[in-house]
Amino acid sequence: MALFNRKNAAPSTTATLVVDPALAALTGTYTIDPAHSSIGFTVRHAMVTNVRGSFGEHEGTLVLDGAAPSNSSASIDVKIASVDTGIADRDGHLVSGDFFDAEKFPLMSFRSTQAEQLGGDTYRVTGDLTIKDVTRPLAIDLEFNGSATDVYGNERVGFEGSTDILRSDWGLTWNAALETGGVMVSDKVKLNFDISAIKAAPQA
Repeated sequence: MALFNRKNAAPSTTATLVVDPALAALTGTYTIDPAHSSIGFTVRHAMVTNVRGSFGEHEGTLVLDGAAPSNSSASIDVKIASVDTGIADRDGHLVSGDFFDAEKFPLMSFRSTQAEQLGGDTYRVTGDLTIKDVTRPLAIDLEFNGSATDVYGNERVGFEGSTDILRSDWGLTWNAALETGGVMVSDKVKLNFDISAIKAAPQA
């Protein structure tokens, strides 16, 4: 199901716009459900293994326009202090000034600027990612997992995807050299997204 489209040529003046009713029904504002969503990361540690973590507290909004998909948008705010890698000492180091400096910069945020269909149910959402005091463009490839009405009557949509970043691009440069060569923490970080969002009731 195509949620986002990008026009490659001007339409004919005689063309008729046909909107898929199922797609049009998705139009609306959706609130990300943190209880059924995850925002996480994977990073190479000591050159030999991967450390995985997630952020337990986040909120965001998806605005989907089924009739004009290019008008769709997304915004997400993540609470840095909610980072969880399974080891308290490591989490404490991540929120310290060596890394995120969560006391001074409590949120990581993403604001979309463009979306396009790559093929089938795969999309690329481009926007601005802000970590600490640095804002840089970021593209995220997402798979649309479909829509459904849950047992409580909530209309839901689901997306999952990932992207790779260099943490140094956002000023996260702490590291330590290993005696055997290499460094303690890789510069490359994979960000992972698994999003479930609930459609807001229409305003009266």
